Amino acid sequence: MPFLSAALDRVKPSATIAVTDKARVLKAAGRDIIGLGAGEPDFDTPANIKLAAIHAIEAGKTKYTAVDGIPELKEAIIAKFQRENDLTYKPNQVIVGTGGKQVLYNALMATINPGDEVIIPAPYWVSYPEMVALAGGEPVAVVCTAEHGFKLQPDELEKAITPKTKWIILNSPSNPTGTAYTRADLKAITDVLVKHPQVWVMTDDMYEHLVYDDFVFSTPAQVEPKLFDRTLTVNGVSKAYCMTGWRIGYAGGPAELIKAMATIQSQSTSNPSSISQWASVEALTGPQDFIPVNNKIFKERRDLVVSMLNQANGIDCPRPQGAFYVYPSCAGTIGKTAPSGKAIGNDEDFVTELLEAEGVAVVQGSAFGLGPAFRISYAAKTSDLEDACKRIQRFCGNLR
Repeated sequence: MPFLSAALDRVKPSATIAVTDKARVLKAAGRDIIGLGAGEPDFDTPANIKLAAIHAIEAGKTKYTAVDGIPELKEAIIAKFQRENDLTYKPNQVIVGTGGKQVLYNALMATINPGDEVIIPAPYWVSYPEMVALAGGEPVAVVCTAEHGFKLQPDELEKAITPKTKWIILNSPSNPTGTAYTRADLKAITDVLVKHPQVWVMTDDMYEHLVYDDFVFSTPAQVEPKLFDRTLTVNGVSKAYCMTGWRIGYAGGPAELIKAMATIQSQSTSNPSSISQWASVEALTGPQDFIPVNNKIFKERRDLVVSMLNQANGIDCPRPQGAFYVYPSCAGTIGKTAPSGKAIGNDEDFVTELLEAEGVAVVQGSAFGLGPAFRISYAAKTSDLEDACKRIQRFCGNLR
């Protein structure tokens, strides 16, 4: 359609949203569908957080706020960064956005010029390369194999950096793999970045609190203070606080960058929801005891899914240390024939045939930059996960 912008030629629709929407349509049509595509906790938002929102409404806190967040939420974010990450920010170094995605997008829009390169370890969250492309930049994917735990290796990072490199985007624990970088892992990466002063660091810490097996979380600016002045540390309340629909993300970074991001935001959405901001103050300053309770359930689900998937013919599922995803390889199924008679030529064929044959909706690994694999979100009822894994086992067993 000639009326539409040529910028759309540089971007693809979100594969995770597409799978979720397709599962919803099939379910509405009467199919027995188990949707494991959405990265969203199935737990409800804690009662104290909901109550804080109700109190904000009753108190009339329903007007426009400062574009980049209310002072009370900024102070809560500053305290969180200091308490949990040993990072010290001032209010003009913090921004609040409508979800972590907007914060990331605003940073790229505020900094990317045509031809600028952004290094993105793959597998990656599907939105990273698309946001870079929309901003006019060039996403540079660096493949991180299962052999190395899906982690970026320092020598591969060194090879990927060019004079055009402007950012690297790091995400730990990772969507889609659940991989989590240890402090030593990050030190090896930051040692490389220190040598390249033109490269800025965008770190997506959205799954910070969703870690298992005594894993200790670290963030790059904490590990290497020399990078503090060129690091944007992004986080939010969506995952750990079960607040995906509230749409609050935030970041700490250099004041000049934060100001530029606020300028972008002022001419797009303006301030995030005032009610969601007050709820987020309570999330960050109120009781945190529900997080380990939820994590215990997530860990049990992870162990269940990993065990059952590894019993499926042709599937190899690593055990991740964080987030609520597993990223199994389906390489052992490629070349086989599905019950429909269709040959499984790649991971997209695998997930399509799985949905048609067994009603299980997952996302193909190629959408995240590395296949043949698929992503399962285990942020779902345990009974649904068990049923889904049995269906996957049956599907794989019926391949010929």
